[in-house]
Amino acid sequence: MARHLITSALPYINGIKHLGNMVGSMLPADVYSRYLRQRGHDVLYICATDEHGTPAELAAKEQGLPVDEFCAKAHDAQKAVYDGFALAFDYFGRSSSAENVEITQHFARRLKENGFIEERAIRQVYSPADGRFLPDRYVEGTCPHCGYDKARGDQCENCTRVLDPTDLIDPRSAISGSTELEVRETKHLFLLQSKLQHEVEEWVARHEPHWPHLASSIARKWLTEGLHDRAITRDLDWGVPVPADTWPELAAEGKVFYVWFDAPIEYIGATKEWSDQDPENRDWKSWWYDVDDKVRYTEFMAKDNVPFHTVMFPATELGVREPWKKVDYVKAFNWLTYYGGKFSTSQKRGVFTDQALDILPADYWRYFLIANAPESDDSSFTWEHFTATVNKDLADTLGNFVNRVLSFSRKRFGEEVPAGGEPGEPEAKLGEEIARLLGEYQEHMESLQFRKAAAALRALWSAGNSYLEEKAPWLEIKTDKEGAALTLRTAMNLIHLYAVVSEPFIPSTSAAMRSAFSLADDTATWVTPEEARSLTAVPAGTPFIVPPVLFAKLTDDDLAAYKERFGGESE
Repeated sequence: MARHLITSALPYINGIKHLGNMVGSMLPADVYSRYLRQRGHDVLYICATDEHGTPAELAAKEQGLPVDEFCAKAHDAQKAVYDGFALAFDYFGRSSSAENVEITQHFARRLKENGFIEERAIRQVYSPADGRFLPDRYVEGTCPHCGYDKARGDQCENCTRVLDPTDLIDPRSAISGSTELEVRETKHLFLLQSKLQHEVEEWVARHEPHWPHLASSIARKWLTEGLHDRAITRDLDWGVPVPADTWPELAAEGKVFYVWFDAPIEYIGATKEWSDQDPENRDWKSWWYDVDDKVRYTEFMAKDNVPFHTVMFPATELGVREPWKKVDYVKAFNWLTYYGGKFSTSQKRGVFTDQALDILPADYWRYFLIANAPESDDSSFTWEHFTATVNKDLADTLGNFVNRVLSFSRKRFGEEVPAGGEPGEPEAKLGEEIARLLGEYQEHMESLQFRKAAAALRALWSAGNSYLEEKAPWLEIKTDKEGAALTLRTAMNLIHLYAVVSEPFIPSTSAAMRSAFSLADDTATWVTPEEARSLTAVPAGTPFIVPPVLFAKLTDDDLAAYKERFGGESE
């Protein structure tokens, strides 16, 4: 089986992330990783908190904490939420780790040796009120391209254009709010991306035919506009230090690397963190170094992160002139909006992941978010849509099927799977339908089409309900007890199949469904379409229990309470 390296965009350290962050990177990466593991592949899913740059310093300042202490606490808080969402990272690291410092500095030295980093004197924004140079994110103002009045000095959150602080209209300090800014000369390191443009273009051209249109179009837009040499150091107290053995003057001034230089390298750094925990059994380089045809690397991210992963980081890797693994497939997502407006961490607009888990268990959110993933275009979160999806798909289609099959069978046949007669035409028809739908589900999962995969999974659940309605064992038992027993045994096998194949979407619920049956040797990690035709994994005589209600239906009172707490107008 293939080896699959999976990474999702690193969540910033400054605060708990909202549902848009979750569905735009980490959750689909988890769903895909779980699916690949079930199919027998060797999978390594790596993520980490992105801890450098101005967001960390500003958030620490706001809380009155040293930045290292703030980052340690925030990392643990974020990891607790991701555990609550059942994200099965193989490792969730920190970009402030010693491993990332080591590898980032190595990359910088190699880039300098190869002529792709040079030291330049530049004119930079200085704030007399703050007594310091202001790195790009410490400067806010109006975007010259779209007019957004909260643009940062590195990138406009609204139109995603890359900026320099001096591009902003009416700039102000993000620290003090002072508009009395000066421009002074200072020295920084520049990554000479212009010298790498042709190589990046050739690399993108080889890969973009296989990428989603969203990822390839963003990469192509950047390349068409031309790659510019970019400053990769900043005047900050917190970050990967410029190595003194290579740039002693800049190191003495306390320069650190730009967060977008070291953050992608943290994918490698976090893998080394994972490896360093058990070096006798883990080899981080076997995933990253000279493994081009041996490892398939898939990245998950929202569209604002695409330029850095499809152009800037590949340029860095190419310039190092070492055989580091580059991404094979970029799964990019559009925005999940909140009633048509942006989720926003800074403006506290929308539902945040810790709040979501306070309201309902993770599987409610996992299913809804993936079933409505913003793949081809933006999608909107509304409480009306959420409650309708939970009630129709989870409570009625899946949960009610499981409950009524097991409850009715226990009531009429006891606590063991009934035997019944031999399968007939309805069972053969069901088997073919299940095999067809399971084949569609697999095809969509393989091609990372998550909304289509969710629709196929929902159709699998619906097929069980259609079979149950057709056979109507509550009527069948009055005239044909053996036939009713066969119907229930077949339905119980469907429950077991659902437990196995639904696991990437709703892992906790899948575990509950699977544990309903006391099978002596239940080691199946997947069910192929061919195996699904027979529906014989749970034989007659198997003890079973009726699990608690899998999904509670949400009421009008619930809907009203959610909207009162979080806001939102009816569609």
